[in-house]
Amino acid sequence: MPTTPDDAPPVDEPAPDAPPRASDVSLAQAPLTEADRPTWRRDVTIFLSGQTTSLLGSMLVQYAIMWHLTLETRSGTVMALYAVFGFLPQAVVSVFGGVWADRLDRRLLIVGADATIAATTLVLALVMLSGYDDLWLLYLVSAIRSAGAGIQTPAVGALLPQITPTDKLMRVNGINGTIQSAMMLVAPAVAAGIYASASIETIFFVDVVTAMIGIGLLLLVPVPRLVRTDQVAGVRGYVADLVGGVRYVAGHAFVRWVLLMWGVVFVLIVAPSFLTPLMIVRSFGDEVWMLTVNELAFSVGMLVGGIVVAAWGGLRNRVAMVLVTTVGFALVNVALGLSTNLWVFFGFMLLVGLGVPFFSTPTMTVLQETVEPDRQGRVFGFVGIVMAVAMPLGMSVFGPLADRYSVESLLVAAGVALLLVVVTALVLPSGRRVLHQGAPAQEATEASEATEPDAVPAPR
Repeated sequence: MPTTPDDAPPVDEPAPDAPPRASDVSLAQAPLTEADRPTWRRDVTIFLSGQTTSLLGSMLVQYAIMWHLTLETRSGTVMALYAVFGFLPQAVVSVFGGVWADRLDRRLLIVGADATIAATTLVLALVMLSGYDDLWLLYLVSAIRSAGAGIQTPAVGALLPQITPTDKLMRVNGINGTIQSAMMLVAPAVAAGIYASASIETIFFVDVVTAMIGIGLLLLVPVPRLVRTDQVAGVRGYVADLVGGVRYVAGHAFVRWVLLMWGVVFVLIVAPSFLTPLMIVRSFGDEVWMLTVNELAFSVGMLVGGIVVAAWGGLRNRVAMVLVTTVGFALVNVALGLSTNLWVFFGFMLLVGLGVPFFSTPTMTVLQETVEPDRQGRVFGFVGIVMAVAMPLGMSVFGPLADRYSVESLLVAAGVALLLVVVTALVLPSGRRVLHQGAPAQEATEASEATEPDAVPAPR
């Protein structure tokens, strides 16, 4: 796909005497092909390399803060507050982040978010080096980093289909998951080494460096201008775009179901698993290596799962793949709660990680395949909202409960609840319809009829 210079007119305000070019319009109206984007392999490689480098630094900070709070407080309430500050701001900002991703330069949005997060982390490191290390500082920086993710997440999710042929999305998402899993495998070991031998501030400085590298690589990727399908008739305001995004998701049965399942898994699986370090400290010991192996087991599972999905390509019916994986999550969660041996526990954590690519990759891919390019920013904004709200919502329940009951009992209860959700989804007519529509190509025509009146469905 031909690209335009960085100083091209803004996406939402094209010059009246400069009608959209054919190449720009085709991006919004038809699936991207290899002929449209002959350099897609190079561009995707650079893009994913930059994002992975930046992600490594972010993971180091995440592990460092989580371990610091766990070892210093051993409090479920403190961990719950960390989850709230770490995810809730993303939910709030994602409301606007999705709109911005559909109106502004997605590449510059990612750069701006990364730079802001890096600057905030640098300030925190300097403040802590001066002797201030109160909990509220960690909460504040976690909130700012979360807000940055609210801008970055929908932009990244919407930009990848702009530089990747549509029929390659599942494999590219699988490769992306594999690379991220490899970083997750490296990050706990690196974080533990730095945390034990140096300080948490050193980890913050490393994050700043990786963010700068990620920004530099991203700026090397040419991204085509995306002309919105509703822009020919006039420019919408931000509020109108936001309302249009809400109406689109609310009226699109398939997208609505996918987001709902995404949220349920985050509440019942991701939130309780956030307490597994607390379970280890309480039941097995408070040595750093135990927390490290816990994260490594999860990351090895994700790495293997990502490799399998990237090589295999997944089921054609994405929904069936999501449901089968969700059942697996539920069963393994119960097994985690029943584990009395530390190494058996680590084995089940590996299985949880193994299932993540089998759930997240088809979920992201089916949204990228189903949703029109000029609406993907807003839809992925809602993905960020669901993810950011579900996590603190789950932790606001499971965190305080973890101070009254064992983490083991909470894991078992969450697993049983998720099994009931899957059974209910299959019993309801709407769930069976979505399952039968699982292949996105089959779904497109029927789903487009449920979108807002002025929506222009992308041809299949």
